[in-house]
Amino acid sequence: MRRPSWKPSLALAGTFTAGLAVAGCSGSDAATSAYPSWHNTRINVVSRVAVGADVVAVTSMRPEGALETVAMSLRDGRQLWAHPATMAGRLPGMGVSAPRARAAGRRSQRGGGARSRQAGPLERHAHRPRRAYGGAKKWTRPVHSTFGPQRCGPYVCLSEHTALAKARMVVLDPATGKQLWKLPGISEVEWSDKSRVLLLRLAANPMVESYELKTGKLQWQQPIEQALGPGIDLSGGWAFGAAGDDLVGYVAPYTNPKTKKVSAFGLFSVKIADGTINWMRPSVVRVYPSGSPGLAPVVRPVDPNGAYGGFARLDPASGRVVGQITASEVPGSGWWLAFPDRMDKLGFLQHRAKGTAFDLAAGRPVPAEGERGWSFCVTDPKPLPLRGQPPGFYSTAALCEYDLGTGKRITPPSTPPPWFTGSQEGWRLWRDERGGLHAVNDQTANSPGMYG
Repeated sequence: MRRPSWKPSLALAGTFTAGLAVAGCSGSDAATSAYPSWHNTRINVVSRVAVGADVVAVTSMRPEGALETVAMSLRDGRQLWAHPATMAGRLPGMGVSAPRARAAGRRSQRGGGARSRQAGPLERHAHRPRRAYGGAKKWTRPVHSTFGPQRCGPYVCLSEHTALAKARMVVLDPATGKQLWKLPGISEVEWSDKSRVLLLRLAANPMVESYELKTGKLQWQQPIEQALGPGIDLSGGWAFGAAGDDLVGYVAPYTNPKTKKVSAFGLFSVKIADGTINWMRPSVVRVYPSGSPGLAPVVRPVDPNGAYGGFARLDPASGRVVGQITASEVPGSGWWLAFPDRMDKLGFLQHRAKGTAFDLAAGRPVPAEGERGWSFCVTDPKPLPLRGQPPGFYSTAALCEYDLGTGKRITPPSTPPPWFTGSQEGWRLWRDERGGLHAVNDQTANSPGMYG
């Protein structure tokens, strides 16, 4: 997944155009005592979280800088197993690869857990899925380099030989490792169900394409330039999120260092069924933190001269503005964006000082006193000291809760909002700023988190 590190750029006045490899924050079990919850602070989570068949899988960093894949029970956070993991062929800007957890498993006849299969980052240049409850190796597939495995319906999609001219994506049976079909070039899974998969084809002319999962038959393809205009360059990063029967995509701007020209960028939506473009919003940048493109995208328009406008929250179904503030209402510099649980207000956090807040729907200011908002815990993250890896990898980021009236952290914080954590099988999981993993089963409906 070509998603640049989340390290912020103050030149964007709080707008992150390079920040897609992040996931959760510090939470308080006391705040969720009415619901089953757990936390595991013995690990240092550095990747996004994968959930499948009652198993949670993450990539963790050990104190000496080595990576390991850790599997835990979704029900109680109990660690099931941990195995060493390394990465080969993954670009630093993509962040640490998350494991892949099979979405559904068959219950063991002898009780215990589900027979799900999980695969972490590359282990000695081979893809080695393991049984989730026990960690026994199932099969091995040697690869030269990869961006990591991804779930695609009931199968595994794996990018192979990404550092070579013969790069390809293969679709594998997770039970046997048998190759079902392959596709030349580099692709990323953006959505899938039991019968089809939507891929982003990383090429000179990037496309979203739909394939039949069992056979690999191409169903439709849609060039991104049809929505955002010519001159697409994925070097700036991208993100996708499902919105009902549609897929909403975002491509970030990228300035070519030689020509100094900025690539085409913005948001767009296509029908999952046939690839028809529903709506397009070119020349807007997505801001962070904010919801998934498929749930609650918040953007800023950018004019041809590079000047930023106000802030707008969009309806992912129609692309229409459902709340905004104008450029003249945006305060000076030194602020960080902060949103409450429902994202009905927009806060400009000033650390240890009084900030400002706006009612997004009405587009008018509201008193900052008493307003709470979620923003990044750290504004200047440090790269991970990974052993044997190039510099530039960052852990998934954490959100903390702030009082906008004082600019101070709220301690202890409440549970991070669903627009950030997402929800799977009624569970919401997030990483705190020290790398611990937290979970609460509050039966929130399935929805994407900030990063899908």
